[in-house]
Amino acid sequence: METLEKIKSQIEQNTIILYMKGSPKLPSCGFSSQAAQALMQCGQQFAYVDILQNPDIRAELPAFANWPTFPQLWVEGELVGGCDIIMEMFQKGELQQLIKEAGERNPAEDA
Repeated sequence: METLEKIKSQIEQNTIILYMKGSPKLPSCGFSSQAAQALMQCGQQFAYVDILQNPDIRAELPAFANWPTFPQLWVEGELVGGCDIIMEMFQKGELQQLIKEAGERNPAEDA
């Protein structure tokens, strides 16, 4: 499967997906750690892709997303943004609402 097809498939198949460095339990950068922590506090299952283990995705995703940095949070096929946006939304309570609603609309999923 081509890298771009793999990315599109991951985004389509996962209501909430975080492209990050490392994993939520063992993040490999501070920004990924903050993003994953905020997401975990929202209480919904989410998928993640460790871009350090997937250099093809790391290379292709910024151009596809038109977003140059990681982490990247995608919810229901839409790019939400990176660490700064995630943290700002979390502090305002907007992230929790977005994640909760996405989880309610897509209840059958297990990440």
